[in-house]
Amino acid sequence: MSTTRSNPEEQDLAVQPDAGLLSPVRVGTGVEAAVGDTAWLQAMLDAEAALARAQARCGTVPSAAAEAITAAARAEYFDVRELALAARRTANPVVGLVAALTRLVDRQAPQAAEYVHRGSTSQDVFDTGAMLVAARALRLIVADLRATAASLAGLAAAHRDTVMAGRTLALHAVPTTFGLKAAGWRHLVLEAAARLQRVADEGLFVSLGGAAGTLAGYLQYAAQARDGAGGRSAEEVVDRLAEAFAAETGLARPVLPWHALRTPVTDLGAALAHTAGALGKMAADVQVLARTEIGEVAEPAGDGRGVSSAMPHKQNPVLATLIRSAAVQVPALSSVLAQCLPAEDERSAGLWHAEWQPLRECLRLTGGAARAAAELTAGLSVDRERMRDNLDLTQGQVVSERLSAYLASRLGRAAAKELLAGALERARPAGRPLGEVLAELPALEGVLSGRELAQLLDPQQYTGAAGALVDRALRG
Repeated sequence: MSTTRSNPEEQDLAVQPDAGLLSPVRVGTGVEAAVGDTAWLQAMLDAEAALARAQARCGTVPSAAAEAITAAARAEYFDVRELALAARRTANPVVGLVAALTRLVDRQAPQAAEYVHRGSTSQDVFDTGAMLVAARALRLIVADLRATAASLAGLAAAHRDTVMAGRTLALHAVPTTFGLKAAGWRHLVLEAAARLQRVADEGLFVSLGGAAGTLAGYLQYAAQARDGAGGRSAEEVVDRLAEAFAAETGLARPVLPWHALRTPVTDLGAALAHTAGALGKMAADVQVLARTEIGEVAEPAGDGRGVSSAMPHKQNPVLATLIRSAAVQVPALSSVLAQCLPAEDERSAGLWHAEWQPLRECLRLTGGAARAAAELTAGLSVDRERMRDNLDLTQGQVVSERLSAYLASRLGRAAAKELLAGALERARPAGRPLGEVLAELPALEGVLSGRELAQLLDPQQYTGAAGALVDRALRG
């Protein structure tokens, strides 16, 4: 018979990677793999290899050495845990990685070892790697956002005229349509996708600054190379290297080295926060509409999704729940990135380091939310009948705005307001339909026929420009 010690302090638990147990929104998604430790390691190795190839293009590193470095720059050749432990001694993971990569290259192609990380610094490699990770994650996120927008376009078109209660401050306000609501969600999603795509296309930069942003090390090695500088000015050498590095990575080229100019990270974080918030708006609405007493929409079921551990009858809106969890976290994490913008000197002691984990969390939480949104909108079911039934809960009061405007043209604004207020005071406590009470008022004799009153009370006929707004949104 075995015994298990319940006190965690007494258990000899091996250190395990973060498997996502406490972050279900991103578990099993493509973005989780794209921003994990192995992916980040590979991105830094890609940066080292791209730098060597760029220098080879410029004639400051032999082509054979660049090829050897590229061949060795594969994550499976390295122990992520060992590199992580080494990072604790140097405050960043690049120092240990460069040493390990140099040793590997030395074993495979000794003549190439001296060209590893030539003229570079840790931040060039890490920041370029971070931008590569972001680029790969953004491709996944934007693809899911576009799939979500496509599903929402279908819902908006199908429910262009599906009337439902518009709610303000949690209460029925005036009628709207589900098509307009879906079009609004789509608009937010498209805005988010466009903003992320703009960042991906224009705001992810290679980092090339050297020890203190002057590129002095790169220039020194270029001057020493047999045919590297070739009589060119420092600006020409730097331009040529930056262009080659950008071409090798597929990233943009910055105007200046950005070791202490953290706008690229801040902008990325802001765009991710906007995206998470946009998806969170949709998720919040779905949760409200899925409540038992409202029941106007339901999440897609299947594969045990939404089951309760104790209540067999429940199908919880888990996709919306996951999205909202990300929508709350990402803006807070993004604020950490914004707080790192006022960095001191030519490289910060602590603020740069503080960016890493929040940036990764922003990427994977937003990516997880985008994936959940694509699943949610692809299978969201809409109950037209329940929407119509819910409109009748206030027994005509949902169109009081229309009645007020109509009667004002007949009786004057003050008189119409007083008449309706009195009718509502009589209708509410008795639970009577507003139209029934109005029909009994002597003040409306000869002013409003029974047929006119019935038309004014029909919420289907008081959705304003909802249909036209849906059409306009879908044309855009």
